[in-house]
Amino acid sequence: MYSYKIEGGTPLRGDISISGSKNAVLGILAAAMLLDGPCELENVPDISDVHVMVDLCRSIGATITSKGAYSLRIDPTTIHTYKATGPLVARIRASYYLLGALLGRFGKASLRMPGGCNFGQRPIDYHLKAFKLMGAKGTNSRDMDNGIINLVADNLKGAKVFFDIASVGATINVMLAACKAQGTTIINNAAKEPHIVDVANFLNSMGAKIKGAGTDVIRIEGVKELHGADYTIIPDRIEAGTYMIAAAMTGGDVIVDNVLPEHQKPLIAKLREAGAIVEEDIDKVRVIGTGNLKGVSVKTLPYPGFPTDMQAQMMAMMVIAEGNSKVTETVFENRFMHVDELNRMGAKITTADRSANIEGPAKLVGCDVRATDLRAGAAMILAGLVAEGETRIGDLFHIDRGYEDIVEKFRSLGADIERVDV
Repeated sequence: MYSYKIEGGTPLRGDISISGSKNAVLGILAAAMLLDGPCELENVPDISDVHVMVDLCRSIGATITSKGAYSLRIDPTTIHTYKATGPLVARIRASYYLLGALLGRFGKASLRMPGGCNFGQRPIDYHLKAFKLMGAKGTNSRDMDNGIINLVADNLKGAKVFFDIASVGATINVMLAACKAQGTTIINNAAKEPHIVDVANFLNSMGAKIKGAGTDVIRIEGVKELHGADYTIIPDRIEAGTYMIAAAMTGGDVIVDNVLPEHQKPLIAKLREAGAIVEEDIDKVRVIGTGNLKGVSVKTLPYPGFPTDMQAQMMAMMVIAEGNSKVTETVFENRFMHVDELNRMGAKITTADRSANIEGPAKLVGCDVRATDLRAGAAMILAGLVAEGETRIGDLFHIDRGYEDIVEKFRSLGADIERVDV
């Protein structure tokens, strides 16, 4: 078992290059299962979620080989089953994308209910209702067999789909199935996140006919064949945002390379409001911490609003900011598990329903804490970077899911952090 050991108090300085998007590559790996020939992916992040998804795709017969660092060759022509019911499914929520991919490929799909971070209830009702509209049977909860969803569509066809709530997962899943369905599918109130656009761009480069990704209406015309091609994954906006906040918190000066500034607009606005200096270029962002952070209020919203995946990191920064701050979580109902860990270090945070009130500035003192989920783990690292003394962070498997070489990247900026055996 390992933990991170951090000695706080060092301003971060230097350049950092951002890895490929976790959320994009997970959807794209599933999308690749629809292809009728091999493809190659570039800028693939070396993180545990990707390793699990790759193994899951291999478990249904796909041939996936590494072409060097950050590159994968995927041959889906060797897929031999429409069933993904093994234990790997429970390790990653994105496994549900295989429902849409396998339904599109075979006209049927079997999948064990997926796992992932515990943010509360995240049902897949929207996915199943849409598949029902497209002609799939087995979409009711009573149709499940020991936690396994079994879908069959004798004639998968396009449909008009409306989501009551703009669901990222459902948007991608329906988009995957629709690529091989007969006729046209229209998704209304579609989610707009950048990784949805990336999945659509990947599929279009393989011969799909998807229009409107990134807007609230996506139109997909089904095709009979999807060829292979080379594709490069977009940068991870959440990883980029984590290092941007780290620079501001530590009073540092960091250039974040391989980033798309247009994906960072909500965070950039809040960093500037809090008193940090942010300079934007075509593919990089420079953040300079002034040492005089001010409290701000943040409300998480679907894209293009402030991302829920940056909420914990932003809260860590607000803990040391001057004045009171408020963080409101509207996306997930159980995403304040990091509050107790931050309070253990000296933060003054109280919660009520979906809001957290932060009284700052607090003097953080290093102690033993844990990563309660992926982004909470990142928040604890940020807190450790500014805390007095030594901070030890446990349950690192959460952090390993979404951050590539996080220790080495922080060390390259001057942070006193190491992974130690406990």
